[in-house]
Amino acid sequence: MNRYLVFIVLSLCLSFPAIAQQRFAPVNPNAIPEAKALLDSLYRSVAQGKIISGLHHNQLQLPAYWRDLDRIEEASGKEPLIWGGDLAWDARQVVEIATREHRRGRIITLMWHVNRPFDRTPRVDFRNQTQGDFFDEQWKDLITPGSRMQKMWLEQVDSISQYLKILCDRHIPVLWRPYHEMNGEWFWWGYRIGNEGFSVLWKMLYDRMVNYHHLDNLIWVWNPNAPREIPNDTAMSYELFYPGHDYVDVLATDVYNRDWKQSHHDQLLELGKGKLIALGELGSLPTPDQLASMDKFAWFMIWTGFTNDRYNTLEQLKAVFDLPNVVTYERGERYSKHSQ
Repeated sequence: MNRYLVFIVLSLCLSFPAIAQQRFAPVNPNAIPEAKALLDSLYRSVAQGKIISGLHHNQLQLPAYWRDLDRIEEASGKEPLIWGGDLAWDARQVVEIATREHRRGRIITLMWHVNRPFDRTPRVDFRNQTQGDFFDEQWKDLITPGSRMQKMWLEQVDSISQYLKILCDRHIPVLWRPYHEMNGEWFWWGYRIGNEGFSVLWKMLYDRMVNYHHLDNLIWVWNPNAPREIPNDTAMSYELFYPGHDYVDVLATDVYNRDWKQSHHDQLLELGKGKLIALGELGSLPTPDQLASMDKFAWFMIWTGFTNDRYNTLEQLKAVFDLPNVVTYERGERYSKHSQ
């Protein structure tokens, strides 16, 4: 573990007296020490009433990312501690940037906007493929062992796993949140419930990455969207898509459009039965009062491009980032605008 992460872990552990709280070990029994330490530090942080700040780094919107950092710093003089990336784009570059950010002392979370298994384009086609049609018959083939569709899916998973393996070999723990927003109707992997639904795909991915590729640096973050009933943009209830405690370390939710309901927090907390919960993505920040009532979220991550006045005014950013329980980046070194 690098010395900055050690500092983070120790500071989270020692800032306040220990508070008794149930803690779970990583679901992967072979998790590397760095992953165990990070997960444990998150439990300690929540027990102390803290929430860790984060910001997503979108490779397609790098100017927006730097504007976001500048704006948060302008508002509060602080920077987020969690760095979020997406392996959908240039995975090799994402890995190198994640490595750099980890060495600078940040916590790493990664996601994966992935095309359908049969899409062979070298780059992600978000509208036509990641959000493209995936019919019931194709889904059935996907979860059928030995099928052509599953073989294509395995190639896809094996390809991305080689990049996660680089991070594993470097002993970099990752808050890994694949197939996010699966309870919504907008991604090909989503909106499928029952014994042959999304849970099967999640368990397939876990098995391939953990038992075949031995990616023991991953903390598994299951990340639906906040439930909502909007025509053509519905997100169903959390529990319909939950694969079970044996496959999930953290339960997270995504909240956009200022849809801050106490139920989004409470239902996730109830489903987790003591496991960590988090805000995987958000647009507009909650108010300090809302955060105070949703006090079991371990972290939040603002999506790239959401720090302007339309979503978060300088006053709103300051109000949250200045809270004494919001954990920010402490090293104090400003990154070069020429880096990515």
